[in-house]
Amino acid sequence: MFISKKNFFLCLALALMLALVACSGDDTSGDESSDTNDDSSSEEEATADNEPFTFSYFNGSTTLPNVNSRETTIGAMFEEELNTTVDMEYITGDLNTRIGTMVASGQYPDVIEPNEAIDALLDAEAFIPLNDLIDEYAPDLKALYEPYLDAMTHEDGNIYYIPMGADQGFIPPANQDQGAFWIQREVLREFDYPEITTLDEYFDLIEAYVEKYPEIDGASTIGYTALTYDWRFFALSNVPNHLAGFPNDGGVWVDMDTHEAEIYADKEETRRYLEKLNEINAKGLFDREAFVANYDEYLAKISSGRLLGFFDYGWQANVAMNVHRQDGDHYKEYMGLPIVFDEDITDQYLDPPAFVTNRGVGITTSADNPERIMEFFNHIAKEETQKLVMWGIEGETYEVDEDGMYYRTPEQITMTEDEDWRQEFGFAYFEWYWPRGGGVFSDGNAWEPRRQPAVVQETYNEVDREFLDAYGLETFTQIFAEPQDRPWYPTWSANIEQGSDPEIFEQRLEDIQRDFFPRLVLSDPSEFDGIWEDYVARVNELDVEGYEAFFTEVVKSRVEAFEGE
Repeated sequence: MFISKKNFFLCLALALMLALVACSGDDTSGDESSDTNDDSSSEEEATADNEPFTFSYFNGSTTLPNVNSRETTIGAMFEEELNTTVDMEYITGDLNTRIGTMVASGQYPDVIEPNEAIDALLDAEAFIPLNDLIDEYAPDLKALYEPYLDAMTHEDGNIYYIPMGADQGFIPPANQDQGAFWIQREVLREFDYPEITTLDEYFDLIEAYVEKYPEIDGASTIGYTALTYDWRFFALSNVPNHLAGFPNDGGVWVDMDTHEAEIYADKEETRRYLEKLNEINAKGLFDREAFVANYDEYLAKISSGRLLGFFDYGWQANVAMNVHRQDGDHYKEYMGLPIVFDEDITDQYLDPPAFVTNRGVGITTSADNPERIMEFFNHIAKEETQKLVMWGIEGETYEVDEDGMYYRTPEQITMTEDEDWRQEFGFAYFEWYWPRGGGVFSDGNAWEPRRQPAVVQETYNEVDREFLDAYGLETFTQIFAEPQDRPWYPTWSANIEQGSDPEIFEQRLEDIQRDFFPRLVLSDPSEFDGIWEDYVARVNELDVEGYEAFFTEVVKSRVEAFEGE
């Protein structure tokens, strides 16, 4: 149990007060007085523990205006209920530099959500163990995360941070927010809404449209581009895995029967995809700036209206794709397709139920009152609070039908989609990057409004329905196959120590890919085979066997944990 100096003296004062009012039969110490069931003492301590309290929070995953929580509607409600506010700061500049400065000084915000820099904080022992705090101050959080507590526990037996997304059931998204081959709707309309499944069909359609319309709005039509910038390079390197019928397990695919993990970077499927890009490049269909464009330039091409196709994860490209929706140019919007190599492959673009364990929010060694912070975490984890941070306030941001199911009016949908309003209300600050569940609430409502059928149907316009009707769909994700059960998913969430052999392997492999992939795609087709052989030779110089063994062990341990429940 963690007891601050401040709470110690409060408890001591309470014990003295109890003695003065002749509670002589209670043989408790200052620490034990907090556990007494005496009504008067419980009331006094509740008053003492409810003094105004503010803690600092740093988020390394997203960029929002810095704010004190009381400046939002949700945060003001938290302040009224808990007498607690949060000074929230969001990343600007380079994350690793910022975290490195913290580590060097040994001074941290009270709470940190550090994204991929979490290993640096673990190595610096910047997070305190949360086990006892959870047991004593967070019964609702513990109940929410009960199925995942073992997965959250590190080898030393401690829990150091709370991951997001403790699913309580599975509801697929209505609109694809994960991987897909995106194609401009205008292309599909031009050719009478064809059903395309394979990579060859996808590029044949793009080629036919470019031949017919070499310019769009006075600018050259771009057939296909790829995102290669910085850490987002996986949007290119992951693609062969998806085309082969696997979900995003990172740098490996996993055999469904043997549970063996294997890299695909040197496999025929990777060759096949890169050779296809080489082929379309020779035809002038590939964006030759793809390997030098930064993320903003990539997004600009998507929002320009002259790009026909690309592969990416919806969460990563939505900001650009939504530009066309906001402009009312709905045929310039994109439709996600479950493209695979061959027709006999079942796609796996939709994520199966998953729990990502290598990201989360933790309490640091600089926190003076971790007890109050954990009480705040616990409050957020309550089901009624989760409904607040996801759905808002009944009658204002959502309604309830006669069957108890939540829905939003068109006006509420428009309001809750406005980013400025979302920040003011607090959705933008509290719906993620805190302890959070997912899936289905106990009353059957979807955790996230975007997965609630009644809400989704209200968001579709006439053009949306035109494409849904053309393909016989009710939602845009129904075109994708249902996800197969993979209790290990996603393997990329495994905790990999900095400087370890798997971490070094990943960095060296990416370096090799960054060197060879541009040459493989942009070279003359006659040179492709020789470059590929050189690439495979370089990959095989790495400790492939050791890397695969590491992830095979990760997979098998997760399967054992799942089967043991």
